[in-house]
Amino acid sequence: MKLVLASNNAKKLAELAALLAPLRIELVSQRELGIAEADEPHATFVENALAKVRHAARASGLPAIADDSGLCVDALGGAPGVASAHFAPLPPDARGLTDREARRAAQDAANNALLLERLRGHPDRRARFVSTLVALRAADDPEPLVALGRWDGEILGAPRGAGGFGYDPLVFVPALGATVAELGPDVKNAHSHRARAARQMLGLMREVWRLG
Repeated sequence: MKLVLASNNAKKLAELAALLAPLRIELVSQRELGIAEADEPHATFVENALAKVRHAARASGLPAIADDSGLCVDALGGAPGVASAHFAPLPPDARGLTDREARRAAQDAANNALLLERLRGHPDRRARFVSTLVALRAADDPEPLVALGRWDGEILGAPRGAGGFGYDPLVFVPALGATVAELGPDVKNAHSHRARAARQMLGLMREVWRLG
C-alpha cells in the first residue's frame, strides 16, 4: 500500500517509515509527488494534522498520513506547542539559504536558543514531546484514524548530543538518563512520542483498514 506523508521533512519520513514497517507500507513524502505544504492555522496538534492529511490526500488521490508534533513546556503554558517548528524568527544570515536541511538546522538552533532564554532562571523544567498522527483513506474519508503519543522529559540548561533534530539536544529523559539527541535511532524509535503514536496507529490500521 502506498501512503503519502504530508511532510517535506526527510528525517520525519525516515522515522515514520521505520515505525510503520511492520505493515509493509510504502511511505512517500508529498515532496516526491510535487505537493506543496498545507497551511497550519490551528491552535491544536490534531486540527493541524487533519488539515495537512486532507490536503495531501486530495492532491495525491492516495491514502495519506500526517504528523503534527511539538514540544510543550509547562512553565510556558504549553508553548512552543504547535509553533514548535518556527518558535523563533529565522536568523537574518539564514534567510537566503536555499538548501532545505541547512535552513531547517538554522531554524532549530534559533528555536533552542529562544527556549533557553525564556526558561532562564525558571525552576520548573518539565516538558513533553507530543505527536498526533492522523490517517485518511481519501480526502473525504469520514473516519480519520487518530493516534496520540506523549514523551515526558525536562529541559536542560545547555544542549547535549549530536543526534536527532529540533529540540532533541535540550530534552533530557530521566528514565533513559540521556537527552533525546544522545539516543541511537533504535532506542529513540522504541520510546519516542512518535513511536508511541505510531504503535497506536498500527493497531488502528490493522483493525479499521484491515492491513496485515
